[in-house]
Amino acid sequence: MAEIKDFYNEEVNGEENYTPDLISLTDDEGNEYQFEILDQIEYNDERYLALMPQYDDPQKMVDSDGELVVLKVIVEDDEEQFEEIEDDEEYEDVAGIFIDRLQDIFDITEE
Repeated sequence: MAEIKDFYNEEVNGEENYTPDLISLTDDEGNEYQFEILDQIEYNDERYLALMPQYDDPQKMVDSDGELVVLKVIVEDDEEQFEEIEDDEEYEDVAGIFIDRLQDIFDITEE
């Protein structure tokens, strides 16, 4: 189950103030993780999110490998759920689109 927290960009003192779009995901063991939504696309009638892990501890952010997390959005009973992409070809296609879209903003290296 995931909860998308509604963050937004607002103007403060005449300047735009960036507030990231964050999502909180809970794994099967009940551990909760925060991610920033970097981008979202529709591809082959499916919706996908590109996420970057967020940490409370700045040192963990520095030590992070900065790996992009790509998830598929599934709607069940009018509720959005997020799942890993099982199909390798689908993952490569979607990840490639995100890399092309985000490489001008972030220093992305492909593995």
